[in-house]
Amino acid sequence: MQLSVFYCVALGVALLTPVADAQSPADALPVLKPGQSLGIALDIPPVPNLRDVGGYQTRDGATVARKLAYRSDTFYPMTAADDRKLEVLRLKNDYDLRTAAEAKAEPDEMPAGVNYHLLNVLADAKSAAPAELEKLLREPKKANVALGGGKIEEMFEEGYREFIDLPSAKQSYRTLFLSLADTDKLPAVFHCTTGKDRTGWAAAALLTLLGVPPETVMADYMRTNEYTLPQFQKTIDEFVAAGGDRDIAVAIFGVKKEYLEASFDEMRKQYGSIEQYFAEGLGIDAAGQQALRDLYLDR
Repeated sequence: MQLSVFYCVALGVALLTPVADAQSPADALPVLKPGQSLGIALDIPPVPNLRDVGGYQTRDGATVARKLAYRSDTFYPMTAADDRKLEVLRLKNDYDLRTAAEAKAEPDEMPAGVNYHLLNVLADAKSAAPAELEKLLREPKKANVALGGGKIEEMFEEGYREFIDLPSAKQSYRTLFLSLADTDKLPAVFHCTTGKDRTGWAAAALLTLLGVPPETVMADYMRTNEYTLPQFQKTIDEFVAAGGDRDIAVAIFGVKKEYLEASFDEMRKQYGSIEQYFAEGLGIDAAGQQALRDLYLDR
């Protein structure tokens, strides 16, 4: 089932020299703890969920390299001032995991020279859930009946399983991870609408392959609530004021550990391990997986 508008809306060398040289603007990046928001630190209001994927420690003591891969929400609407601030990342490529309809409605507004790629994770999904959810959010009392009692959480969990199963998801994530393994294409950013669902799985899968502990991967995923829920606070409050259940709105605009656990559960059922998911599901063999580790792990 496709929750595309709400997945992310109302959801990058072993010891590689950093992509930016010593005198580059990338050295002006704020020094943040792993998982902290670059969007907030750089004062770019449209992208509070913009974060460096790197900085985390792996189980064997390596560190995931910074300044190579970033995750984010949609770069829309961006002002000229926002784009000037974004230039500090020196991005070469922008991988958009949204649907074509989402991208058309709110096209990325990136600095000049950033190459754009649409990777429609949900192209093969059949459901009309986005339109149904949008309508229900305008009719809170009906939403309470249709989505309350755990129903909305079940919808998201089903959708997270589709990140593993859909052919379009497999193709999109294969293209993304192969691109993130190519130094000529870095630094790069990947995103969806609010950077929480399609993007959340992409970041979690990559960090897991790199050997970041599961509890750290989950904590990184859950930080979306810290950055995204405040953005939708007015909408949530209006929904509640009109008679809607706050838990329903929070379940739609935020993330829950059960969502990501559904993806991992489906991955294990289908493939057994993250390595086999990459090998069999995405067609990225052991050498391709090792290339990602060599690129992203500083030992």
